[in-house]
Amino acid sequence: MLNANDGIDASKIIVIHPGSQNLRIGFASDALPKTIPMTLARKYHRTESEVYEARPKRQRLDGPPEQLFGEDFSKKFVTIQNELKQDMRANKRKVLTNSKELVVNYNRRTTAEIIPEHNDPMRVEWTDIKKDDKNDVTSYFTGTESMRIPDDSNPKYRIFRPLQHGYLNEHDYDTDVMLLDDFESLIEGALRSELGLTSSTAWEEYSCVFVIPDLYDKRYIEELLHMGLRNIEFKQVAFLQEGLAATYGAGYSMTCVVDIGAQKTAISCIEDGMIIEDSRVNLKYGGYDVTETFIKMMLYDHFPYDDINLMRRYDFLLAEELKINFCTMHQAEISVQLYNFHLRTPNQPTKKFQFKTYDEVILAPMGFFDPDTFDNSDKLASRHRLIDRSYNAYDVELPDDPSSAAQLAILTSIQPSLAVVPTTNGTSNKDGVLATPSKEKPNPLELLRMDTETNGNSRVTSAAGSPAPEGVSTPGQNGNSGSPAPSGNMFQFGSNQANGTPGPPGGLFVDPAARTAKDLAIDRDAVLPVAPLDTAIITSITHACKGDDKRLRDFMGSILVIGGGAKTPGLTPHIEARLKVKRPDLGDKIMVGTSPREMDVQVVAWKGASVFSRMKSHESFIGQLEYERLGNRVLHYKVLWNW
Repeated sequence: MLNANDGIDASKIIVIHPGSQNLRIGFASDALPKTIPMTLARKYHRTESEVYEARPKRQRLDGPPEQLFGEDFSKKFVTIQNELKQDMRANKRKVLTNSKELVVNYNRRTTAEIIPEHNDPMRVEWTDIKKDDKNDVTSYFTGTESMRIPDDSNPKYRIFRPLQHGYLNEHDYDTDVMLLDDFESLIEGALRSELGLTSSTAWEEYSCVFVIPDLYDKRYIEELLHMGLRNIEFKQVAFLQEGLAATYGAGYSMTCVVDIGAQKTAISCIEDGMIIEDSRVNLKYGGYDVTETFIKMMLYDHFPYDDINLMRRYDFLLAEELKINFCTMHQAEISVQLYNFHLRTPNQPTKKFQFKTYDEVILAPMGFFDPDTFDNSDKLASRHRLIDRSYNAYDVELPDDPSSAAQLAILTSIQPSLAVVPTTNGTSNKDGVLATPSKEKPNPLELLRMDTETNGNSRVTSAAGSPAPEGVSTPGQNGNSGSPAPSGNMFQFGSNQANGTPGPPGGLFVDPAARTAKDLAIDRDAVLPVAPLDTAIITSITHACKGDDKRLRDFMGSILVIGGGAKTPGLTPHIEARLKVKRPDLGDKIMVGTSPREMDVQVVAWKGASVFSRMKSHESFIGQLEYERLGNRVLHYKVLWNW
């Protein structure tokens, strides 16, 4: 097997960063990656806009725009508008009392202007589906081509997105085979169209680095490994977490990375080339939520294009364009503004709309700090419906996907019953995998003491009471998950019977109604992890420092904000200001910045992975022979973190 460190050729290494909305791919020798939509279009009897209800979701269609989204949204919208007015007045900014009326009255009256195609210099080139065989049901389009297929095409096509909210999208697929096939087809399509590797026989000459989330599903990584080495047949494959990749790309050695993506926001603290495991946070909101909320607020204020539907391809692209052009976090720019946009639809003339905005442009991105503004109703739909979570190799009932104390703190703040309790050896179970709430298991240590006194000796007869060596976790530590190997407890039980004092079998002190580790994992998966962005950053740093004030100041003074969501003007200073309000004792130490050297914040993680792939100091590449001999177990020996 060829060693990755012998004669590294960057042009023979492919770096792939899959995301919920975009796929970034390129050679390690490239300055920047190719970015394509993470979408695949297949022939289907209905388009995605016909399969799903319109987004933003309307509760009523027969009333005025103010009643489109229900009473709860109306109250929330009015509340955050009043809070913004108070904040602007406190900052000595002028607030006109009739601003909202000016916007609503103008938008209500405006009509579309028709522009002939020959007068539209920015007209769109739609995908020509005539080159696709109508009778071939296996054919598909990927990337930009898929998003430019007319919605009224014949035959119809439906857009599929293999990744949503940072994990495999099990909601839109009927089988896991279809889901993984589409994921693989997207990668292969990008290799052919974006990198020019049209022959699959040439792929075996290339190595590949996958950029993966900090808090990942093990099954997702195993599928990527199998796809890379068995299906696509790369020479070798390596994995790098997004947070660590960002530090390579930005050149930081100690930082708190805040990666605001399209549908998830990841936060993690990195020190000396390693992610601090307990600092990892994964929140299920991002730039797409800002897009949807912005359109929702504009519709509430009589947006002239009232039929907009983000499930339609051209409407989604239009909404993203409006968000990028007009949303801001600078209060100085909040006033009644007149803008225009062009609506380009297939087989129809271009329409030009004029509209006015006021506070919608800042209230939508403010949702990062008040996630209740976003529509979080179906983000957990069909989770683990097709692909089950990963389980321990020695205990099939023990989930072993990575967890984090900071993430658990976020979940516990939403649902307190998920709180961690001490284990039977007196130490806190930081992962909470084997923990049960205290109200269900009030005092196990006290019960063990009573049992010892009853037996008249110092021997503890319950498997739950056998303390493991410090820092070592064993399968038999908890009564819910005994080791399959024989232990001393079963023989102790017999000897106690001989003495006339029957001892309890292992697990007696576990409440039969208490939840198992699998039940706890299911409960956690049912809680949507959302929290204000500033609160999540402080939670991550606090769990990374564990009481060390010096490290706390160091992390607070080195916060790196990246990802597409970070491109909102004024977001970085706003995060810094909110952190200073929450931690006034560290006001002069807190510093929040974006990527140095004017690099696009969307590609920092990809760039870092390309830097990592050219380093000779690591041995994390997994070759064909290693995978053939060890299978998925090879990950335990090769990845740079605790698998």
